[in-house]
Amino acid sequence: MLYIGIDLGTSAVKLLLMDGTGQIKNIVSKEYPLSFPKPGWSEQNPADWFTGVMDGLLDLLSDFDKSEVAGISFGGQMHGLVMLDENDEVIRPAILWNDGRTVKECEYLNNVIGKKKLSEYTANIAFAGFTAPKILWVRDNEPENFKRIRKIMLPKDYIAYRLTGVFSTEPSDASGMLLFDVKNRRWSPEMLEICGITEEMLPKIYESYEATGCVKKEIADKLGLTANVKVAAGAGDNAAAAVGTGTVGGGNCNLSVGTSGTVFITSDTFCVDDNNALHAFAHADGGYHLMGCMLSAASCNKWWMDDILRTKEYAKEQETIQKLGENQVFFLPYLMGERSPHNDPLVRASFMGMSMDTTREEMTQAVLEGVAFGLRDSLEVARSLGLSITASKICGGGAKSPLWKKIIANVLNLKLEIIESEEGPALGGAILAAVACGEYASVREACDAIVKVVDTVEPEDALVAKYEERYQEFKKIYPAVRGLYQNE
Repeated sequence: MLYIGIDLGTSAVKLLLMDGTGQIKNIVSKEYPLSFPKPGWSEQNPADWFTGVMDGLLDLLSDFDKSEVAGISFGGQMHGLVMLDENDEVIRPAILWNDGRTVKECEYLNNVIGKKKLSEYTANIAFAGFTAPKILWVRDNEPENFKRIRKIMLPKDYIAYRLTGVFSTEPSDASGMLLFDVKNRRWSPEMLEICGITEEMLPKIYESYEATGCVKKEIADKLGLTANVKVAAGAGDNAAAAVGTGTVGGGNCNLSVGTSGTVFITSDTFCVDDNNALHAFAHADGGYHLMGCMLSAASCNKWWMDDILRTKEYAKEQETIQKLGENQVFFLPYLMGERSPHNDPLVRASFMGMSMDTTREEMTQAVLEGVAFGLRDSLEVARSLGLSITASKICGGGAKSPLWKKIIANVLNLKLEIIESEEGPALGGAILAAVACGEYASVREACDAIVKVVDTVEPEDALVAKYEERYQEFKKIYPAVRGLYQNE
Protein backbone atom coordinates (compact mmCIF):
# COMPACT_ATOMS: atom_id res chain seq x y z
CA MET A 1 0.00 0.00 0.00
CA LEU A 2 0.95 3.67 -0.36
CA TYR A 3 1.09 6.36 2.31
CA ILE A 4 1.17 10.14 1.97
CA GLY A 5 2.97 12.57 4.27
CA ILE A 6 2.02 16.24 4.02
CA ASP A 7 4.50 18.75 5.47
CA LEU A 8 2.68 22.07 5.71
CA GLY A 9 5.62 24.46 5.89
CA THR A 10 5.89 28.22 6.13
CA SER A 11 6.78 28.89 2.51
CA ALA A 12 5.53 25.72 0.82
CA VAL A 13 3.76 22.44 1.33
CA LYS A 14 5.81 19.32 0.64
CA LEU A 15 4.01 16.07 -0.17
CA LEU A 16 5.72 12.67 -0.04
CA LEU A 17 4.52 9.29 -1.27
CA MET A 18 5.92 6.21 0.48
CA ASP A 19 5.25 2.50 0.17
CA GLY A 20 4.89 0.13 3.09
CA THR A 21 8.61 -0.65 3.22
CA GLY A 22 9.52 3.02 3.55
CA GLN A 23 10.68 3.48 -0.03
CA ILE A 24 9.96 7.00 -1.22
CA LYS A 25 8.12 6.92 -4.54
CA ASN A 26 7.54 10.62 -5.24
CA ILE A 27 7.91 14.09 -3.74
CA VAL A 28 6.10 17.27 -4.78
CA SER A 29 6.23 20.84 -3.42
CA LYS A 30 3.82 23.73 -3.87
CA GLU A 31 4.72 27.24 -2.74
CA TYR A 32 2.30 29.82 -1.36
CA PRO A 33 2.63 33.44 -0.27
CA LEU A 34 3.66 34.71 3.15
CA SER A 35 2.48 38.13 4.30
CA PHE A 36 4.15 40.63 6.65
CA PRO A 37 1.42 43.29 7.10
CA LYS A 38 3.40 45.19 9.75
CA PRO A 39 6.94 44.91 11.13
CA GLY A 40 7.16 41.75 13.22
CA TRP A 41 3.86 40.36 11.91
CA SER A 42 3.61 37.14 9.88
CA GLU A 43 0.38 35.84 8.34
CA GLN A 44 -0.96 33.44 5.72
CA ASN A 45 -4.31 32.67 4.13
CA PRO A 46 -5.35 29.10 5.07
CA ALA A 47 -7.13 28.79 1.72
CA ASP A 48 -3.71 28.99 0.06
CA TRP A 49 -2.57 26.00 2.12
CA PHE A 50 -5.54 23.91 1.04
CA THR A 51 -5.12 24.86 -2.62
CA GLY A 52 -1.45 23.86 -2.41
CA VAL A 53 -2.34 20.54 -0.78
CA MET A 54 -5.01 19.64 -3.32
CA ASP A 55 -2.87 20.63 -6.32
CA GLY A 56 0.08 18.83 -4.77
CA LEU A 57 -1.89 15.63 -4.19
CA LEU A 58 -3.00 15.56 -7.82
CA ASP A 59 0.60 15.94 -8.99
CA LEU A 60 1.96 13.50 -6.41
CA LEU A 61 -0.37 10.69 -7.50
CA SER A 62 -0.57 11.37 -11.23
CA ASP A 63 1.62 8.39 -12.21
CA PHE A 64 0.51 5.95 -9.50
CA ASP A 65 -2.35 3.60 -8.84
CA LYS A 66 -4.53 5.75 -6.58
CA SER A 67 -6.41 2.71 -5.31
CA GLU A 68 -3.20 1.72 -3.51
CA VAL A 69 -3.30 4.83 -1.28
CA ALA A 70 -4.24 3.68 2.22
CA GLY A 71 -3.45 6.63 4.47
CA ILE A 72 -2.52 10.29 4.79
CA SER A 73 -0.97 12.17 7.69
CA PHE A 74 0.85 15.39 8.44
CA GLY A 75 3.71 17.37 9.81
CA GLY A 76 2.95 21.05 10.05
CA GLN A 77 4.15 24.47 11.09
CA MET A 78 3.23 24.85 14.75
CA HIS A 79 1.50 27.48 16.88
CA GLY A 80 -0.41 29.23 14.07
CA LEU A 81 -3.86 30.58 14.98
CA VAL A 82 -6.63 29.56 12.57
CA MET A 83 -10.15 30.68 13.53
CA LEU A 84 -13.41 29.62 11.91
CA ASP A 85 -16.89 31.13 12.34
CA GLU A 86 -20.25 29.37 12.64
CA ASN A 87 -20.26 28.75 8.88
CA ASP A 88 -16.75 27.20 8.98
CA GLU A 89 -15.36 30.23 7.16
CA VAL A 90 -11.89 31.51 8.06
CA ILE A 91 -12.34 34.69 10.11
CA ARG A 92 -8.99 36.34 9.39
CA PRO A 93 -5.58 35.36 8.01
CA ALA A 94 -3.73 32.86 10.19
CA ILE A 95 -1.24 34.41 12.63
CA LEU A 96 1.92 32.31 12.29
CA TRP A 97 4.54 30.82 14.58
CA ASN A 98 7.12 33.52 13.77
CA ASP A 99 4.75 36.44 14.40
CA GLY A 100 6.00 38.77 17.13
CA ARG A 101 3.00 41.00 17.82
CA THR A 102 2.09 39.46 21.19
CA VAL A 103 4.74 41.06 23.41
CA LYS A 104 2.09 42.72 25.62
CA GLU A 105 0.05 39.53 25.90
CA CYS A 106 3.10 37.45 26.80
CA GLU A 107 4.07 39.95 29.49
CA TYR A 108 0.56 39.68 30.91
CA LEU A 109 0.63 35.88 30.92
CA ASN A 110 4.17 35.54 32.29
CA ASN A 111 4.10 38.40 34.81
CA VAL A 112 0.45 38.79 35.85
CA ILE A 113 -0.84 35.23 35.59
CA GLY A 114 2.72 34.17 36.40
CA LYS A 115 5.23 31.75 34.93
CA LYS A 116 4.82 29.33 37.83
CA LYS A 117 1.08 28.97 37.21
CA LEU A 118 1.54 28.71 33.45
CA SER A 119 4.07 25.94 33.96
CA GLU A 120 1.67 24.15 36.34
CA TYR A 121 -1.17 24.44 33.83
CA THR A 122 0.73 23.67 30.62
CA ALA A 123 4.39 22.75 31.45
CA ASN A 124 5.45 25.88 29.53
CA ILE A 125 5.54 29.66 29.76
CA ALA A 126 4.32 32.22 27.23
CA PHE A 127 6.38 32.83 24.10
CA ALA A 128 5.39 35.31 21.41
CA GLY A 129 4.86 32.59 18.84
CA PHE A 130 2.49 30.47 20.93
CA THR A 131 -1.23 30.32 20.18
CA ALA A 132 -2.78 31.46 23.46
CA PRO A 133 -1.13 34.92 23.36
CA LYS A 134 -2.46 35.30 19.82
CA ILE A 135 -5.99 34.55 21.02
CA LEU A 136 -5.62 37.27 23.66
CA TRP A 137 -4.32 39.65 21.00
CA VAL A 138 -7.40 39.03 18.84
CA ARG A 139 -9.66 39.48 21.87
CA ASP A 140 -8.07 42.83 22.73
CA ASN A 141 -7.44 44.21 19.23
CA GLU A 142 -10.11 42.63 17.04
CA PRO A 143 -13.07 42.07 19.40
CA GLU A 144 -15.56 41.61 16.56
CA ASN A 145 -13.47 38.78 15.15
CA PHE A 146 -13.12 37.27 18.62
CA LYS A 147 -16.90 37.15 19.04
CA ARG A 148 -17.23 35.19 15.79
CA ILE A 149 -14.93 32.33 16.88
CA ARG A 150 -16.51 28.88 16.85
CA LYS A 151 -13.45 26.76 16.10
CA ILE A 152 -9.78 27.30 16.92
CA MET A 153 -7.24 25.09 15.19
CA LEU A 154 -3.64 24.74 14.14
CA PRO A 155 -2.48 24.94 10.50
CA LYS A 156 -2.15 21.23 9.74
CA ASP A 157 -5.40 20.54 11.59
CA TYR A 158 -7.19 22.94 9.26
CA ILE A 159 -6.06 20.80 6.32
CA ALA A 160 -7.16 17.64 8.15
CA TYR A 161 -10.55 19.25 8.82
CA ARG A 162 -10.99 20.19 5.17
CA LEU A 163 -10.08 16.64 4.10
CA THR A 164 -12.16 14.73 6.64
CA GLY A 165 -14.68 17.02 8.28
CA VAL A 166 -13.32 15.82 11.64
CA PHE A 167 -12.30 18.55 14.10
CA SER A 168 -9.13 17.04 15.55
CA THR A 169 -5.63 17.66 16.82
CA GLU A 170 -2.95 15.69 18.66
CA PRO A 171 -0.64 16.24 21.64
CA SER A 172 2.63 17.23 19.95
CA ASP A 173 1.15 20.24 18.13
CA ALA A 174 -1.35 21.07 20.87
CA SER A 175 1.58 21.30 23.31
CA GLY A 176 2.70 24.50 21.59
CA MET A 177 -0.59 26.34 22.03
CA LEU A 178 -0.21 27.14 25.77
CA LEU A 179 -3.74 25.77 26.11
CA PHE A 180 -2.75 22.14 26.64
CA ASP A 181 -1.92 20.31 29.87
CA VAL A 182 1.09 18.44 28.48
CA LYS A 183 1.64 16.14 31.46
CA ASN A 184 -1.94 14.87 31.40
CA ARG A 185 -2.50 15.22 27.61
CA ARG A 186 -5.72 17.22 27.88
CA TRP A 187 -6.92 20.80 27.47
CA SER A 188 -6.17 23.04 30.46
CA PRO A 189 -9.42 24.43 31.91
CA GLU A 190 -7.48 27.21 33.62
CA MET A 191 -5.95 28.39 30.34
CA LEU A 192 -9.27 28.29 28.54
CA GLU A 193 -10.74 30.53 31.23
CA ILE A 194 -7.80 32.93 31.02
CA CYS A 195 -8.25 33.20 27.23
CA GLY A 196 -12.03 33.50 27.40
CA ILE A 197 -12.73 30.45 25.22
CA THR A 198 -14.56 27.17 25.73
CA GLU A 199 -13.47 23.57 25.19
CA GLU A 200 -16.13 23.28 22.46
CA MET A 201 -14.03 25.71 20.40
CA LEU A 202 -11.09 23.31 20.51
CA PRO A 203 -10.64 20.04 18.61
CA LYS A 204 -10.82 16.52 19.97
CA ILE A 205 -7.40 15.14 20.86
CA TYR A 206 -6.10 11.95 19.22
CA GLU A 207 -2.62 10.47 19.40
CA SER A 208 -0.46 11.34 16.38
CA TYR A 209 -0.58 7.81 14.98
CA GLU A 210 -4.34 7.37 15.41
CA ALA A 211 -6.79 7.60 12.50
CA THR A 212 -9.26 10.44 13.00
CA GLY A 213 -11.44 9.55 10.04
CA CYS A 214 -11.41 9.02 6.29
CA VAL A 215 -11.13 11.42 3.36
CA LYS A 216 -14.56 12.88 2.56
CA LYS A 217 -16.27 11.46 -0.51
CA GLU A 218 -16.22 14.74 -2.48
CA ILE A 219 -12.49 15.14 -1.80
CA ALA A 220 -11.76 11.50 -2.61
CA ASP A 221 -13.67 11.84 -5.88
CA LYS A 222 -11.66 14.92 -6.87
CA LEU A 223 -8.40 13.13 -6.15
CA GLY A 224 -9.40 9.74 -7.55
CA LEU A 225 -8.98 8.06 -4.17
CA THR A 226 -11.06 5.27 -2.69
CA ALA A 227 -13.61 6.06 0.00
CA ASN A 228 -11.64 4.36 2.79
CA VAL A 229 -8.37 6.34 2.81
CA LYS A 230 -7.58 6.88 6.49
CA VAL A 231 -6.29 10.20 7.80
CA ALA A 232 -4.07 10.09 10.90
CA ALA A 233 -3.81 13.03 13.30
CA GLY A 234 -0.16 13.74 12.43
CA ALA A 235 2.26 15.89 14.40
CA GLY A 236 3.79 19.31 14.74
CA ASP A 237 6.63 19.77 12.29
CA ASN A 238 9.41 19.14 14.78
CA ALA A 239 7.84 16.00 16.22
CA ALA A 240 7.08 14.78 12.69
CA ALA A 241 10.69 15.50 11.67
CA ALA A 242 11.85 13.53 14.68
CA VAL A 243 9.73 10.57 13.56
CA GLY A 244 11.15 11.00 10.06
CA THR A 245 14.68 10.71 11.46
CA GLY A 246 13.86 7.84 13.82
CA THR A 247 14.21 10.02 16.91
CA VAL A 248 11.67 8.12 19.01
CA GLY A 249 11.83 6.42 22.38
CA GLY A 250 13.67 7.97 25.32
CA GLY A 251 17.12 9.54 25.30
CA ASN A 252 17.50 10.41 21.63
CA CYS A 253 18.21 13.73 19.91
CA ASN A 254 17.43 15.37 16.58
CA LEU A 255 18.70 18.68 15.26
CA SER A 256 16.59 20.44 12.65
CA VAL A 257 18.23 23.22 10.65
CA GLY A 258 15.29 24.55 8.67
CA THR A 259 13.64 27.97 8.57
CA SER A 260 13.79 27.70 12.34
CA GLY A 261 16.29 25.60 14.24
CA THR A 262 15.48 23.05 16.90
CA VAL A 263 17.16 20.78 19.41
CA PHE A 264 14.71 17.93 20.04
CA ILE A 265 15.38 15.51 22.92
CA THR A 266 13.09 12.55 23.55
CA SER A 267 11.92 11.14 26.88
CA ASP A 268 9.66 8.26 27.84
CA THR A 269 8.47 10.25 30.85
CA PHE A 270 7.29 13.81 31.38
CA CYS A 271 9.97 16.31 32.42
CA VAL A 272 10.41 20.09 32.45
CA ASP A 273 13.33 22.38 33.26
CA ASP A 274 12.83 24.77 36.17
CA ASN A 275 13.39 27.91 34.11
CA ASN A 276 11.21 26.80 31.17
CA ALA A 277 14.04 27.71 28.80
CA LEU A 278 13.15 24.60 26.79
CA HIS A 279 9.66 23.66 25.68
CA ALA A 280 8.24 20.58 27.42
CA PHE A 281 6.00 18.98 24.81
CA ALA A 282 4.31 15.65 24.09
CA HIS A 283 5.90 13.55 21.34
CA ALA A 284 4.26 11.86 18.37
CA ASP A 285 5.32 8.40 19.60
CA GLY A 286 3.14 8.67 22.69
CA GLY A 287 5.98 9.90 24.92
CA TYR A 288 7.40 13.35 25.59
CA HIS A 289 10.23 15.60 24.51
CA LEU A 290 12.16 18.71 25.44
CA MET A 291 12.77 21.17 22.64
CA GLY A 292 14.79 24.32 22.19
CA CYS A 293 13.68 26.41 19.23
CA MET A 294 15.56 29.29 17.61
CA LEU A 295 13.38 31.33 15.28
CA SER A 296 15.95 31.84 12.52
CA ALA A 297 18.33 29.08 11.40
CA ALA A 298 18.70 28.20 7.72
CA SER A 299 16.68 31.37 7.10
CA CYS A 300 19.71 33.33 8.36
CA ASN A 301 21.85 31.88 5.58
CA LYS A 302 19.07 32.38 3.04
CA TRP A 303 18.77 36.05 4.06
CA TRP A 304 22.56 36.50 3.89
CA MET A 305 22.89 34.83 0.49
CA ASP A 306 19.71 35.99 -1.25
CA ASP A 307 19.19 39.49 0.13
CA ILE A 308 22.65 40.69 1.06
CA LEU A 309 25.13 38.89 -1.20
CA ARG A 310 22.44 38.47 -3.91
CA THR A 311 23.57 35.03 -4.96
CA LYS A 312 22.05 31.58 -5.20
CA GLU A 313 25.48 29.91 -5.24
CA TYR A 314 25.27 28.71 -1.64
CA ALA A 315 27.83 25.92 -1.99
CA LYS A 316 30.28 28.13 -3.89
CA GLU A 317 30.21 30.76 -1.12
CA GLN A 318 31.25 28.06 1.37
CA GLU A 319 34.04 26.51 -0.72
CA THR A 320 36.75 28.92 0.42
CA ILE A 321 35.91 28.75 4.15
CA GLN A 322 38.75 26.85 5.80
CA LYS A 323 39.81 28.36 9.14
CA LEU A 324 37.17 26.84 11.37
CA GLY A 325 37.23 27.78 15.02
CA GLU A 326 39.38 30.86 14.34
CA ASN A 327 36.85 33.38 13.06
CA GLN A 328 36.90 36.72 14.90
CA VAL A 329 33.52 37.75 13.48
CA PHE A 330 30.35 36.79 15.34
CA PHE A 331 26.78 36.77 14.11
CA LEU A 332 23.79 36.86 16.44
CA PRO A 333 21.09 34.91 14.56
CA TYR A 334 18.09 36.81 15.90
CA LEU A 335 16.49 38.10 12.70
CA MET A 336 12.97 37.51 14.07
CA GLY A 337 13.79 37.91 17.77
CA GLU A 338 14.58 34.74 19.67
CA ARG A 339 12.71 32.04 21.53
CA SER A 340 14.95 29.45 23.24
CA PRO A 341 16.53 30.04 25.60
CA HIS A 342 16.14 33.85 25.78
CA ASN A 343 12.40 34.32 25.11
CA ASP A 344 13.08 37.77 23.66
CA PRO A 345 10.96 38.83 20.66
CA LEU A 346 12.56 42.29 20.57
CA VAL A 347 16.24 41.39 20.18
CA ARG A 348 17.63 41.57 16.64
CA ALA A 349 20.48 40.07 14.67
CA SER A 350 23.89 41.69 14.45
CA PHE A 351 27.45 41.15 13.27
CA MET A 352 30.24 41.87 15.74
CA GLY A 353 34.03 41.82 15.66
CA MET A 354 34.53 43.13 12.13
CA SER A 355 37.64 45.07 11.10
CA MET A 356 39.04 46.63 7.93
CA ASP A 357 40.39 43.26 6.83
CA THR A 358 37.21 41.25 7.48
CA THR A 359 36.34 39.19 4.42
CA ARG A 360 33.16 38.04 2.76
CA GLU A 361 34.09 34.47 3.70
CA GLU A 362 34.43 35.35 7.37
CA MET A 363 30.99 36.94 7.45
CA THR A 364 29.46 33.94 5.69
CA GLN A 365 31.23 31.67 8.15
CA ALA A 366 29.95 33.79 11.05
CA VAL A 367 26.36 33.25 9.90
CA LEU A 368 26.81 29.47 9.87
CA GLU A 369 28.59 29.53 13.23
CA GLY A 370 26.03 31.87 14.80
CA VAL A 371 23.25 29.39 14.11
CA ALA A 372 25.37 26.56 15.54
CA PHE A 373 26.06 28.60 18.68
CA GLY A 374 22.32 29.30 19.00
CA LEU A 375 21.58 25.58 18.82
CA ARG A 376 24.18 24.94 21.49
CA ASP A 377 22.48 27.44 23.81
CA SER A 378 19.50 25.09 23.98
CA LEU A 379 21.63 21.96 24.20
CA GLU A 380 23.43 23.42 27.22
CA VAL A 381 20.09 23.77 29.05
CA ALA A 382 19.38 20.09 28.41
CA ARG A 383 22.83 19.12 29.62
CA SER A 384 22.29 21.18 32.78
CA LEU A 385 19.36 18.87 33.57
CA GLY A 386 21.75 15.94 33.65
CA LEU A 387 20.83 14.65 30.21
CA SER A 388 23.78 12.98 28.49
CA ILE A 389 23.60 13.65 24.77
CA THR A 390 26.55 12.51 22.67
CA ALA A 391 24.95 11.91 19.27
CA SER A 392 22.12 13.35 17.22
CA LYS A 393 20.28 12.88 13.95
CA ILE A 394 20.16 15.99 11.78
CA CYS A 395 17.67 17.18 9.16
CA GLY A 396 16.48 20.33 7.40
CA GLY A 397 17.83 22.38 4.53
CA GLY A 398 20.94 23.38 6.44
CA ALA A 399 21.84 19.72 6.89
CA LYS A 400 22.54 19.47 3.16
CA SER A 401 25.72 21.53 3.64
CA PRO A 402 28.79 19.40 4.55
CA LEU A 403 30.53 22.47 5.96
CA TRP A 404 27.60 23.44 8.16
CA LYS A 405 27.29 19.89 9.49
CA LYS A 406 30.99 19.92 10.39
CA ILE A 407 30.62 23.25 12.19
CA ILE A 408 27.56 22.04 14.12
CA ALA A 409 29.20 18.74 15.11
CA ASN A 410 32.19 20.56 16.59
CA VAL A 411 30.36 23.50 18.17
CA LEU A 412 27.94 21.11 19.93
CA ASN A 413 30.53 18.32 20.38
CA LEU A 414 28.06 15.77 19.02
CA LYS A 415 28.37 12.90 16.59
CA LEU A 416 25.89 13.67 13.83
CA GLU A 417 24.11 10.73 12.25
CA ILE A 418 23.08 11.25 8.65
CA ILE A 419 20.03 9.31 7.55
CA GLU A 420 19.31 7.92 4.11
CA SER A 421 16.25 10.08 3.43
CA GLU A 422 16.47 13.59 4.89
CA GLU A 423 12.83 14.37 4.23
CA GLY A 424 11.92 15.40 7.75
CA PRO A 425 8.26 16.10 8.57
CA ALA A 426 6.88 14.74 5.27
CA LEU A 427 8.49 11.34 5.87
CA GLY A 428 7.37 11.46 9.49
CA GLY A 429 3.81 12.10 8.37
CA ALA A 430 3.90 9.16 5.97
CA ILE A 431 5.25 6.91 8.75
CA LEU A 432 2.42 7.99 11.07
CA ALA A 433 -0.09 7.21 8.31
CA ALA A 434 1.42 3.73 7.92
CA VAL A 435 1.08 3.08 11.66
CA ALA A 436 -2.53 4.32 11.65
CA CYS A 437 -3.32 1.87 8.86
CA GLY A 438 -1.80 -1.10 10.69
CA GLU A 439 1.28 -1.47 8.46
CA TYR A 440 3.33 -1.28 11.68
CA ALA A 441 2.31 -1.92 15.27
CA SER A 442 3.96 1.23 16.68
CA VAL A 443 5.86 4.34 15.69
CA ARG A 444 9.07 2.88 17.08
CA GLU A 445 8.65 -0.34 15.09
CA ALA A 446 8.04 1.68 11.91
CA CYS A 447 11.10 3.87 12.48
CA ASP A 448 13.32 0.86 13.19
CA ALA A 449 12.28 -0.65 9.87
CA ILE A 450 12.31 2.48 7.70
CA VAL A 451 14.96 4.94 8.97
CA LYS A 452 18.55 4.05 8.09
CA VAL A 453 21.74 5.84 9.15
CA VAL A 454 24.14 5.99 6.20
CA ASP A 455 26.91 8.32 7.41
CA THR A 456 28.23 10.14 10.45
CA VAL A 457 30.08 13.39 11.13
CA GLU A 458 32.39 13.05 14.12
CA PRO A 459 33.59 16.00 16.19
CA GLU A 460 37.36 16.55 16.20
CA ASP A 461 39.01 17.16 19.57
CA ALA A 462 41.19 20.09 18.43
CA LEU A 463 38.31 21.80 16.66
CA VAL A 464 35.95 21.19 19.57
CA ALA A 465 38.45 22.98 21.82
CA LYS A 466 38.70 25.96 19.46
CA TYR A 467 34.93 26.25 19.20
CA GLU A 468 34.60 25.97 22.97
CA GLU A 469 36.58 29.21 23.27
CA ARG A 470 34.54 30.90 20.56
CA TYR A 471 31.26 29.79 22.15
CA GLN A 472 32.25 31.23 25.54
CA GLU A 473 32.81 34.57 23.77
CA PHE A 474 29.51 34.25 21.87
CA LYS A 475 27.61 33.75 25.15
CA LYS A 476 28.70 37.20 26.35
CA ILE A 477 27.17 39.06 23.39
CA TYR A 478 23.43 38.67 24.01
CA PRO A 479 23.54 39.96 27.62
CA ALA A 480 25.61 42.90 26.38
CA VAL A 481 23.19 43.95 23.61
CA ARG A 482 19.73 42.94 24.86
CA GLY A 483 19.16 46.31 26.57
CA LEU A 484 19.46 48.10 23.24
CA TYR A 485 16.15 46.63 22.04
CA GLN A 486 13.95 46.63 25.15
CA ASN A 487 12.43 50.08 24.62
CA GLU A 488 11.30 49.61 21.03
